[in-house]
Amino acid sequence: MVSAKPCCERCVVEGNEVSQSAKASCETCETSETLLIAMLQKELDLKNEQLSVKDKQIEELNARLAESSAALVAAQQTAQAAQALHAGTIQQQLVGESVNSEDQDLKEKKNWFHRIFSK
Repeated sequence: MVSAKPCCERCVVEGNEVSQSAKASCETCETSETLLIAMLQKELDLKNEQLSVKDKQIEELNARLAESSAALVAAQQTAQAAQALHAGTIQQQLVGESVNSEDQDLKEKKNWFHRIFSK
């Protein structure tokens, strides 16, 4: 005696053969499963496409981030150079004022001696 296994709860075995309604029911189940698998595969394909787009966006953002970081480093170096130049300029001005002050003091001393001894 050969017995057929039902593919689902609706499939009924009558004796040795599967009934016509059971065969139709099995085909319906298989068709439903096939449709469900096809729908799920389409969803997976759609999600994979979306992931590819997101991956590309992430790559572009990483490239922009690298460019921004490089620009920031360059700007920091420029700012440091400008600060050093400014500090040097201020130092020269202070040294210049100091020298000018000493020159002025020397001139005043000379003028004082000049006034006394030139008469």
